[in-house]
Parts: sequence; C-alpha cells; structure tokens
Amino acid sequence: MLKSLEELIKIIRDRKNSNLEKSYTNKLLKDKKLCFSKINEEIKELLEAIEKNDNKIHEAADVLYHLMVLLEANGIKIEDVMNELKNRQK
Repeated sequence: MLKSLEELIKIIRDRKNSNLEKSYTNKLLKDKKLCFSKINEEIKELLEAIEKNDNKIHEAADVLYHLMVLLEANGIKIEDVMNELKNRQK
C-alpha cells in the first residue's frame, strides 16, 4: 500500500526534473496558480463526494495526487511532513 505512494512521489520528483512538455504533473509543478486551483477543486470534489456518499475513493485519490504535487512544487518533502506527524505522537 505505501509502496504505491512512494512510487507516486518518485514519479512526481522525476517529472519535476524532466522537460516533458506533455506531462500533466510537470505542468502542475511549473504553474503554481494552476496547482493551487487544482488542489482547491479536488478538495471540493472530495467533500461533495463524501456528502453524496458517491465516488469517494476516486476523489480521495485525486486529492492525494494533487497534494503530493503541491508539496513537491513548494519544496516541502513528504518525509519532513511524516517526521512532523511522528513528532506529534504522544
């Protein structure tokens, strides 16, 4: 399960360092306004899906993907976020 998330993070980081013009991930990484817009859109869609009890998994996956891209685009490493969460455990 977590291996899939690790693979996603690797792909995002690879796309960040590539010049793939047709890559949606690369486009998001290079355009902060688009990245912000998409994460807002995806969160709204997830909340709507939860309210309607429909398509929740699909929308949650979209939010996770766009969140990982947003973090990477802004120099926030998921490893640092996970360490912060670990430090908060009591």
